[in-house]
Amino acid sequence: MFDYRNATRESAEAFASSASLDQLDVSNHFLFQRDAHWPMFDRLRREAPVHYHSDSRYGPYWSVTSHAAIKEVEADHHRFSSEPSIGIADNPGAESSSFIAMDPPKHDTQRATVSPVVAPSNLANLKGLIRSRVEDILDNLPVGEEFNWVERVSIELTTRMLATLFDFPFEERSKLTRWSDIGIMGPKSGYVSTWDEAREELQVCLAYFKELFKERLDPDREGFDLLSLLARNPETRDMPDTEFLGNLMLLIVGGNDTTRNSISGGVLALNQFPEQYEKLRGNLGLIPNMVAEIIRWQTPLAHMRRTALEDVELKGQTIRKGDKVVMWYVSGNRDDSVFENPNQLVIDRKNARQHVSFGFGIHRCMGNRLAEMQLRVLWEEISKRFHHVEVVGEPERVTSNFVKGYSCLPVVLHTL
Repeated sequence: MFDYRNATRESAEAFASSASLDQLDVSNHFLFQRDAHWPMFDRLRREAPVHYHSDSRYGPYWSVTSHAAIKEVEADHHRFSSEPSIGIADNPGAESSSFIAMDPPKHDTQRATVSPVVAPSNLANLKGLIRSRVEDILDNLPVGEEFNWVERVSIELTTRMLATLFDFPFEERSKLTRWSDIGIMGPKSGYVSTWDEAREELQVCLAYFKELFKERLDPDREGFDLLSLLARNPETRDMPDTEFLGNLMLLIVGGNDTTRNSISGGVLALNQFPEQYEKLRGNLGLIPNMVAEIIRWQTPLAHMRRTALEDVELKGQTIRKGDKVVMWYVSGNRDDSVFENPNQLVIDRKNARQHVSFGFGIHRCMGNRLAEMQLRVLWEEISKRFHHVEVVGEPERVTSNFVKGYSCLPVVLHTL
């Protein structure tokens, strides 16, 4: 039996090459915490890009690991449903439902309600605010001293932006990070000990936002934040608590984890590939493309799930009605049939934007432009101030097969 809890890249490579395909359980969260999942996905892509796992802690499921097969599933929302869950787990910790876990037409209505907050016109208005907050964060960092980049930069920037998008009390913005981590990680977040406690905490989140929501229902109150948009639309004004909480968690996690972990992952990647850091210093015009490449390389959400609504033939395999189908974005983004030298960070990669980190089709990440803008502005401002953000220790990764992220990244800043 393979020791997933203590896996290393080397032990996983040896196991992946000798085990039967049925023994490769890529859903084990310790693989991601140990950064040891890559060899198993390499073999699945090569030999069985659509593969049935008959036994796991989540029950049986199909792994879809190639770039092409992932896009095929994503594009076919008529046969592959987002209900009841977009995670491999049937109940990731809260009895709630959000529009990302809905199918049309309800999905389309609820998504359209909140999408104006990340429309190009509003993003143009937000850019100056993002830059001022990035400047404030970077200007208050210690130079020449070790600190945790995740805490001081990645979390702080994304939490400030979340508070803005919700028009949330700024001095209490740390609650948003707490609820995001609890909603996804539960007991592994460090805030609670059990999933029951997680559910109780998310009820606190629900009660807090319901009070804010009452204020936004005032027809005389002006506002262009996410809560105000939900309050103004008759289709979302009277959502049941389960839907309201589900959409809150979707918007909080979506606005938090993707950007947070790409901010940290970008620093780590440039340290692992120093020639790319040198390339960046020589041409800051590469930042927009580099941002797309960082999001590909990092893949901040490892997977999304669909459920088959009927029997479906996919890449020679018969998926039965009701089967779980897990699209491993983390694997699709390392598919060497699409990306040359996929394990390398290449900041001027021509097809970096073909990544599947934001999904594909009707569920493509609503906030992708906002995430990219935050990362572009951050790297513009980093490059004005620092010659090198040096990683000085091993990163600590979260124990999750959904969020592919970091809890600690020790760094030292070196000025120009």
